[in-house]
Amino acid sequence: MTEFETTIDALGAGGDGLAKAPDGARLIVPGTLPGERVRVMPGKGGRGTVLQILTPAAARATPPCRHFGICGGCSIQHLAEPAYVEWKLGLARAALAREGLDPAIAPLRGVPRHDRRRAEFAAVRTAAGVALGFHREGEAGVVDLAACEVLAPPLFAALPALRAALADVLRQAQRVDAHLTATETGIDVLFTGAAPDAKARARLAEYARAADIPRVAWRTSARHSPEIVALRRVPVLTLSGVAVEPPPGAFLQASAAAEAILVEEVAGALGKAKRVADLYAGLGTFTFPSPARVHAFEGNDAARAALDAAARKAKRAGRIAAETRDLDRRPLTPPELEAFDALVFDPPRDGALVQARNLARGRVPMVVGVSCNPISFARDAKILTEGGYALTRVVPVDQFPWTGHLELVGVFAKARKR
Repeated sequence: MTEFETTIDALGAGGDGLAKAPDGARLIVPGTLPGERVRVMPGKGGRGTVLQILTPAAARATPPCRHFGICGGCSIQHLAEPAYVEWKLGLARAALAREGLDPAIAPLRGVPRHDRRRAEFAAVRTAAGVALGFHREGEAGVVDLAACEVLAPPLFAALPALRAALADVLRQAQRVDAHLTATETGIDVLFTGAAPDAKARARLAEYARAADIPRVAWRTSARHSPEIVALRRVPVLTLSGVAVEPPPGAFLQASAAAEAILVEEVAGALGKAKRVADLYAGLGTFTFPSPARVHAFEGNDAARAALDAAARKAKRAGRIAAETRDLDRRPLTPPELEAFDALVFDPPRDGALVQARNLARGRVPMVVGVSCNPISFARDAKILTEGGYALTRVVPVDQFPWTGHLELVGVFAKARKR
């Protein structure tokens, strides 16, 4: 391979610079910005390594994190704020435009630094010890975090004790994922990897005691149910004033500030609705704020049970019903949708394709869509607009700063037939 000079002509959806190789092929060059003249060494998979920035862009900024460029957690810390905001808004515009949609997009709503309360870390035992952090940029290796500009302080503070415990648990070259959530009763820990032996379990129980960890659980893969290794007290999260006891690894908005923004936007859109369906309800993020009668549908039975138990303890069972239902395999039908005057859906990254088709055929007056993926959101929005809905408002929320991830809230109003 031979190095060459080129000009970065665009910024990709993931935050990497895009350029052309001498043979005309598209090249991904991390750490670069549009307009920069750079010297690049081509690599595998259409990716290149920048050797020298010959002409820096005016929008280039100094990354605040010492791990930037190595850690794969943040890709765009080197872009100054005004240009960064415009790039993020461009992700929403481009996704919607590909589906022929051009709604008004509200200003980007951001979150403060050090607000991420949920994260999944990778850990690997090496000859030098345990590396614990995020994956390396473009590689399978792990960056051993010594600093982080996005993690909430309790989450980052939990890493040294976890690293020490894993040094006694992992074998040489063994890997494990650690899902950490900062709850009101402490850090909830879920490991995913090869099942621990009796000695490892005893060490993890000791780790929970010494580090005052409320719960440690382990699962062999994401498809398997977690097994509790240590339980000192029940983890608790408060969602809109309701105390919820989440199952291990339960989905939670990663940022508390982002959750507050999303709840505000959804509640404002639902207004005075009296009968609301909450689809992909999770633990009840959008169920509990509503004063309406809410029927929550959730595919994960453990999450549904946690939501239901919380509603009962809060004496809200009279107006909140929770049902386990896989909405991708068994979406609500148009006749079932007749029971509601408003609906909110917050699906996984793949979106709500099957359910959106039924919504388009239904007559729910107000639909609010929340999404962590502008592409699947735009696809589902197109289906709804073709079914007679008007996309009246789109709010972008930057829940994952310095990454290509973007949350959207979309408000859809069904046109009345004359």
